[in-house]
Amino acid sequence: MKRIQYHNYGGPEVMRFEDFQPARPGSGEVLIRVRAAAANPYDWKVRNGEMKMMSGRKFPRGLGYDFAGVVEAVGPGVTRVGVGDEVLGVAPIKMSGAFAEMVLAVEKAIVKKPAEISFEEAAAIPTIGGAALQGLVTKGKLRAGQSVFIHGCLGGVGRAAVQIARTRGASIVAGSCRASAMQDAHDLAVDPVVEFDSVATTLGKFDIVYDTVGTLAPATARKLLAPGGRIIDIVPSGAKFLKSALPGPYTVLITQHNVEDLEELARMCATGELRLPIARTVPLQDAIPALTELERNNTPRGGKLIITTG
Repeated sequence: MKRIQYHNYGGPEVMRFEDFQPARPGSGEVLIRVRAAAANPYDWKVRNGEMKMMSGRKFPRGLGYDFAGVVEAVGPGVTRVGVGDEVLGVAPIKMSGAFAEMVLAVEKAIVKKPAEISFEEAAAIPTIGGAALQGLVTKGKLRAGQSVFIHGCLGGVGRAAVQIARTRGASIVAGSCRASAMQDAHDLAVDPVVEFDSVATTLGKFDIVYDTVGTLAPATARKLLAPGGRIIDIVPSGAKFLKSALPGPYTVLITQHNVEDLEELARMCATGELRLPIARTVPLQDAIPALTELERNNTPRGGKLIITTG
């Protein structure tokens, strides 16, 4: 089998397209033949060593977490999926390796893929969809009739959050984006829209202020917050975790993938309530240059980079 892997933590230059031997699935594990995988900033944060306390120091390590594919084999105790099932999911941080012909994952982070969506569309769901849903609903406690401000409303998580807020009955979904992309935000039914780098505090008061890029000034977030509201931040740091532990409205989100949320997101994509755009698709053997470009230049914009295995 082939996969993109690395033998030490570092920048894009450590990535290699190499042979590897997939592990046999153990108890509660599933081996999937990958059809598509989605790239996220999380991938290179792990590869850079920013999360080595969780990812460990065992090498070589595969790259990539979000995937869709077909079940190749199941381990003892697996009951929800079987060989031949089309699935989507996310690999645990210590397993990783979705940018591959095969990936090992755990059953509790896998759901069946709806027939209405492609493998490419399914692979885009887990990380950005999970962050959007859990940020608004699990942490933000969003209820129908509430108002939401989404900082970075046209990013992957931001775009998903806008759509989820609308389907959950939010009365106002406001947001920020680049000045050149404001019409795109309006087309997504974001109103009002403000410039990303100069968020005005005169927009009004919001029940949820969701910072999907981690750059909204705390003072600005508080001025935008209605009494009893919640500020959700998606980009963790030591200082932010400390702040999140203190009494107050501020919470750092660490997405916890689970079957219920993945099934809800997959259902929304199947019915068209949630649309996650794909900006570019590349075959696995050509993916390293595309991943390097995405990491260094944030291109392509406007959707996910999807890696396929043919």
